[in-house]
Amino acid sequence: MEYFVAQGSVVRAIWGKADTVLFIFAGAAAEFALNKAVDWLYFTGRLPADPLARLFSTVEYARRIVYSRQADAERAIDAIAAIHGAVEAKRGMAIPAWAYRDVLYLLIDYSIRAFEVLERPLTLAEKEEVFDVFARVGRRMGIAEIPASYAAWLPARQQHLAADLAHSRFTADLYLQYRKHLGSFRYWLLRHGQRLVVPATVRNLLHLGGPSWVQPVVPVYRATQQLALGRWMKNSILPTAYRAQILALDGEPERLTPAGAG
Repeated sequence: MEYFVAQGSVVRAIWGKADTVLFIFAGAAAEFALNKAVDWLYFTGRLPADPLARLFSTVEYARRIVYSRQADAERAIDAIAAIHGAVEAKRGMAIPAWAYRDVLYLLIDYSIRAFEVLERPLTLAEKEEVFDVFARVGRRMGIAEIPASYAAWLPARQQHLAADLAHSRFTADLYLQYRKHLGSFRYWLLRHGQRLVVPATVRNLLHLGGPSWVQPVVPVYRATQQLALGRWMKNSILPTAYRAQILALDGEPERLTPAGAG
């Protein structure tokens, strides 16, 4: 049986653990807020209405593609393209190709960064695997100018970070929504988690500050995450409305749900 991502791939290890996915979410939440094309997410109204649900749907959809059979993954990717095409038709203009690439690039980057924060450094071959998975998603969607290799992607990622991010009124509004939906304590934790995982460009634009006090705590949490203490810590920091959904991220998803995209 052919899967979109080979069963032994490190990409499955990255996306099969709630802790890692949460750090990917934290990085995505930061970078979405800065992206110069974030107005597209405001156009549908879904992002400002419930930013956590919108971001979780993006992350969960990517995760489910990782675990799908080849044909199912291709159908899901085609569904994503169709949903975005419908939004473009409604607005009467096309989403810029660079904005599509930005989303792919942040999924590649934060997959690597989140795993390395929580687990261990990835080998060059493993980073190539991560790049290859999301590059195949992008090519299936018809996104232009995706680099041919991880080595070629590295400078492209830096160019996108330099050209496509800015602190705007949308940034300020999204962070107000994050605080509103998370509450003060969890919002504070989100910002500290972002400091651990985002690149310097993002950290500076958001004024996140230097090294986080959370960093020395990560090895302790990693050592206890399978014990009662680790489970209690996780349950304490998760938003109640999303707790079951987040805890369900551990392991393989049961089925693909295209309705969650967009």
